[in-house]
Amino acid sequence: MGVGKSTVGRLLAERLGVGYRDTDDDIVAAEGRTIADIFVDEGEPAFRALEKRAVRAAVSGHDGVLSLGGGAILDEDTRTLLAGQPVVYLSMDVEEAVRRTGLGVARPLLAVNPRKQWRELMEARRHLYEDVAEAVVATDGRTPEEVTEAVLNALELKEA
Repeated sequence: MGVGKSTVGRLLAERLGVGYRDTDDDIVAAEGRTIADIFVDEGEPAFRALEKRAVRAAVSGHDGVLSLGGGAILDEDTRTLLAGQPVVYLSMDVEEAVRRTGLGVARPLLAVNPRKQWRELMEARRHLYEDVAEAVVATDGRTPEEVTEAVLNALELKEA
């Protein structure tokens, strides 16, 4: 959350001359409401089911840069689907997360005691991110342009 997936994804797509797609945007467009509203109205399991379908559709139907929500890798089928793909895990520490997002109310999984919940989420997810990632790129203290360059270097990609 707040790591810069969307910003870096758009920059990366532009640099590579390919399309950009964000599965969170796909879900919002399909459902006609925000992700926070889906969490509140239907709960996390319902959202994760929507997310799983959105990721499957995007992976099979998009050839450019794809940004996934931070919880997408919780699903084992999604992790299997991502195996062998050029996946990059954009990492950051809690201090950077606070600086970037304030860990605000728009983050339904961080509604109470955001720092503690962020740490717990990362402890539960970090190994999953690392398992599916071809590369890990730290974003702390870097501009989106610097992160984009680091991703290109990590994946040994050249611009179009």
